[in-house]
Amino acid sequence: MPRASSLAAMANRGPSYGLSREVQEKIEQKYDADLENKLVDWIILQCAEDIEHPPPGRAHFQQWLMDGTVLCKLINSLYPPGQEPIAKISGSKMAFKQMEQISQFLKAAETYGVRTTDIFQTVDLWEGKDMAAVQRTLMALGSVAVTKDDGCYRGEPSWFHRKAQQNRRGFSEEQLRQGQNVIGLQMGSNKGASQAGMTGYGMPRQIM
Repeated sequence: MPRASSLAAMANRGPSYGLSREVQEKIEQKYDADLENKLVDWIILQCAEDIEHPPPGRAHFQQWLMDGTVLCKLINSLYPPGQEPIAKISGSKMAFKQMEQISQFLKAAETYGVRTTDIFQTVDLWEGKDMAAVQRTLMALGSVAVTKDDGCYRGEPSWFHRKAQQNRRGFSEEQLRQGQNVIGLQMGSNKGASQAGMTGYGMPRQIM
């Protein structure tokens, strides 16, 4: 017989058939149990509050985060006192309130510097559809925090990958003038060229 935890997870997700079941299984295979432990340890340390450590396992990790409370405390802890992005954190049991708090965290995380491509969807967490994506967002958040190095990060710097800093180079006025001359020559050599086949910024490219 399946264990109670397995039944709870199945009830939470709902039945999956055919292709959708295969897709869900592939998503679940990406979930990292070892990474789960590291993220839990960091979140508890980072929040610096008496937050209960959840039992191990994807379902428990989901339950621990799904009301948005811990996530909102996490993003607030990455800011100096008085500058927290989320003013009010609710412990409401109402579904729409919990999803609203998850959305607040995601918006704050993006503002903090996490790339849009690393942001999970609210249903990934609240419905447990893709907990690997939740892990990816938290890892990206930790990396941004370590890279900022502004004194708000708590934990070992080696826990997260430090993002490459933009390489800023200083140029003299003479070098800048020479660069402008090169650009001018390049622009002058484009006579007769058309914009056929080019797409505007943000527009999808036509693939033949």
